[in-house]
Amino acid sequence: MQVNLLYRPSQALAQCWLAPGESVLAESGAMVGMSPNVAMQTQSGGLMSGLKRMFGGESFFRNTFTAQGGNGEVLFATPLCGDMLVLDAGHRQYCIQSSAYVASSQTMDVRTRAGGMKGFFSGAGLFMLETQGQGQVIIGAFGALEEVRVDGSFVIDTGHLAAWDASLQYRVGKSGSGWIASWLSGEGLVCTFEGQGSVWLQSRNASEYGAAIGAMLPPRKQ
Repeated sequence: MQVNLLYRPSQALAQCWLAPGESVLAESGAMVGMSPNVAMQTQSGGLMSGLKRMFGGESFFRNTFTAQGGNGEVLFATPLCGDMLVLDAGHRQYCIQSSAYVASSQTMDVRTRAGGMKGFFSGAGLFMLETQGQGQVIIGAFGALEEVRVDGSFVIDTGHLAAWDASLQYRVGKSGSGWIASWLSGEGLVCTFEGQGSVWLQSRNASEYGAAIGAMLPPRKQ
């Protein structure tokens, strides 16, 4: 699979070229357009896998796009305006915030795994995504994507996480000296990453953006 990222950084669109018989797996609703010789198949991967994805903030189903009888083209985008990035998995594996996942090549597996309460409070949900195998995974962000190199430790607001190296350790805690201070600061919970690796941030927080827009809307009529 060859991926071109168009219209970066604010209105990114992923253009995926498939060889004959090659497939790409994508989040439900991510497809913008495709060539007529590309066949789409919808699958859940089993009841438990579908439920884990749903509780992790993803769709219950994923779609597989396969080029038939020649090269194929598929276009993918995210629901919110922002940048996209292609991560190469192999000797490096990644954890991905469920809302940041867009698509991945057929040669790799993107599994939903339990993150426990730590994952829930990190903003990734009770379940998060983890790559296995070799291939490409496309992630998307709300706003810009910034790679932060961690060499020791680094603190990140939970609402701005997109993806990180699976080799990194992290813990979730309060942003201030106490819970009241954290609440008054407006920052809430943060993730402290430790080790050596990369974390990819999104410059905008979808929850905060939604709250800001909602506050400006007129009240609903009964």
